[in-house]
Order: sequence, then structure tokens, then C-alpha cells
Amino acid sequence: MFTLFKLKKFFKKEYIRNKGDEFSKMSISLIGRSISASATLKLNEIAAILRDKGEPVIHLGGGEPKSKAPLDALVAAAGIINSGEVRYTPADGIPALKQAIIRYTEDFYNRKVAPENVIASSGAKQAIMVALQAILNPQEEVIFPAPYWVSYPEMAKMIGAVPVPCLAEDGSFYPRLSDIERLVTSYTKCVIINSPNNPTGAMYSEQFIAEIVDFCERKGLYLIMDDIYHRLIFDGRKPINCYNYAKDLTENSKLIVINGVSKQYAMTGFRIGWAVANKKLIEVMTNIQSHQTSGPSVIMQKAAVGALNGVQSSVESLRLTLENNRNVMMERLNAFNGVRAYKPDGAFYCFADFSYYNKDSIKLANFLIEKVRVVTVPGVEFGLEGFLRLSTCGSIKDITEGIERIKWALDPDSPNELYIGLRKLVRDWL
Repeated sequence: MFTLFKLKKFFKKEYIRNKGDEFSKMSISLIGRSISASATLKLNEIAAILRDKGEPVIHLGGGEPKSKAPLDALVAAAGIINSGEVRYTPADGIPALKQAIIRYTEDFYNRKVAPENVIASSGAKQAIMVALQAILNPQEEVIFPAPYWVSYPEMAKMIGAVPVPCLAEDGSFYPRLSDIERLVTSYTKCVIINSPNNPTGAMYSEQFIAEIVDFCERKGLYLIMDDIYHRLIFDGRKPINCYNYAKDLTENSKLIVINGVSKQYAMTGFRIGWAVANKKLIEVMTNIQSHQTSGPSVIMQKAAVGALNGVQSSVESLRLTLENNRNVMMERLNAFNGVRAYKPDGAFYCFADFSYYNKDSIKLANFLIEKVRVVTVPGVEFGLEGFLRLSTCGSIKDITEGIERIKWALDPDSPNELYIGLRKLVRDWL
């Protein structure tokens, strides 16, 4: 855990270490030097390059569904394009989108909010980033359970704040309140909860959500609920409504709920997300966003309105597809000697322990790309070494063939040869 002293010491060491390097010669800031590229986006780029070269790549690292965006969204976007009225929008979103978000919040959270409680952003990622910029001072701390989404630590570092990952003491993917409590210091300002979780697919219990809402209220901490996957859950589970456990639902509330159209509507490229919070905080977030990017694209906002107000059958169809894909992946991984796979409760990832084969997840992921052209995401990027994040977004064929290739590359009991299309591979490294 970082303290103020440790943070200052870190930046001092970084300054000394980089004093003569190319960053220093270019006068790059200490914060700029500390930020790494998004591992998931980088892997998407690698996969695209290999595919362009004609390589038979299987992408098990992606975080976007393969289904089409809802027709209502596409028709709405086409309508505004055809009108020719593609103009600037208010920094916090067009009225039609804010009204759709208000209705969504009422339908799924039983919470009636005003337009002043809502900001639309260019993706849920921007909504989280603007929220953190609005509430965190340099050197203040933000706590989030680990494994965590790759961007949380980098977002904190970009504003000079201190990321504090929280691993469950029992070694599971399900933290307890006591795990969070032990990390809270006088510098702690915020807690982020992502459930279902990226990368594990773990859906935190109703008891934990109730406890963390109550704890943050008692301690005066901001609580960001990253609910981007909250409708993509399996095995008969129901979304958990954080507002049910909040005692303070006034404009003094420090509860921030994040959502968007990217995951549930398979609209990743549309880049529309939102935050619901107290009016003063939304005002500050709007001011920040107005100087960053202004309002999101009117085309994309209209598309989001179409998705939110249109036929909702695509969400359930996607959920059922993902649940079936998860079952297939678990079946394949459970037959894989040396791999420990944990059954996801939702989202579209499986976080599997491959440390039996290689404890260095970056080396392992690079090995699998090189040898069998399967893209995975190293677990260390999510705060846990020895694991790989495998996506269930692709087709059943991708999942079965991808796991088959990985097993062939790692398991010494597999046959010595493998055909990928017409290409015969001979394993000479085991």
C-alpha cells in the first residue's frame, strides 16, 4: 500500500532512474512516464496486424461482443446523419439521452433522478475518469478489489492519486468488507466496485454490496459502482441494486453509478457511457468534460437513445449466448491438466490460473501468440500473476479451437503435431 511518503519516494526514484533516458530528454512528465499502454487495446492491435498478414489468429483476449448493435440504434444514428444536423452537443449530453438514462435508472434501479444528476460521456471509461478527476486530489487514495480492470490504476496515476488494489485475504475473487477496511487510511477518498468483475466474471454478493455501501457512507468515502456488466449475469442471478442499501439518497450522497451501452448492447465502438450522482458532482464533472472533449458525438448519443428506448431482446439474446459460451469454455478448461479455472458469474471473461506452466503471464501470452496464434491477456495486467484472461465473446468455434491450440502448445501429453487450417505445426519445445 502506498503512503504519501512512499509516493514521494516513488516519484523521486523515477526521476533519478529516468534522468538520462529518452523520456527525460523529451521533457516528459513524471506522470506521463508512469502510464503504460492499455494492455487489452494493445493486444487488439497485435491481433489486427496478424490478421491483416493472413495469419489464422484466434482472439481470446477481446472485451467486445461479436453480435451486431441493435437495429434501433443503427436507425437512430442513420437518421441524424441523413438530416445533416451533426453539431456540437451540451457537455453533459443531449436531453433525449439524459431522459433515456433517467428512465433506465428508474427501470433497473428503482431510482428517480433529475437531468442534473446525469452526465453522458464518451464511454463509461471517460465517465469514471471524469468522476475521479472531480473527487481526487493528488496523493489521495482510491481502493478497488483485485483482480481489477486494467485502467483503474492508470486512471488514478494520471491525476497524481494513488491506486490501492485489494486482494481478498482468503485468496478468492470475492472480497469481504474486512479486506477493504484494512487498507483504508487517512488518505483514502474513494472505493471502486466492478461487479460482475472484469477480468474474473465474479459477481459480488448482495451482502457485500450492502456492507460496502453502508461502510462508505459511514466513512464519508465516495463509492463508484462500475455496473457496466450488470445485466450480463448467469445462472438465474438478478442484478443487485446498490441504492437499496443507501441510507443517504439526498444530494449529499457520495454514491456514483456508472453504466453504458458498450457491453450489454454490443456497442463498444459507439463510445457512450454515463454517470448518475449528486447534482453538484455532476456539475463539476460536466465542467471538466467540457474542457476535455466537449459533449459526446451527437450521432453516437442518438444511437444510444435508440438502444435504450428500443426493443430490449438483443440484451437477453447476448446474455444467453455468453452464458452458453462460458459453459463451453469451462468444459474445455476443466479437461486441461494443470489449469485451474474459476466459473464466472457474469460478464464475458474467464480468469484461469496457468502458473503450472509458466508463472510469468506476459511470457506465456507472448508464447501463445507466437506458437499457436492465440491472443490472451496476461493476468499481471489485472494485478494477479500466473493467470490469463480468456474472453467468451467469440464464437464456439473460436473458444474450442483456441483452447485446443493452447492445450497443444502447453500439455506434454498432447500429440506432437497440430493442423491449423492447411498448416501443419510440429511442437519442438517440450
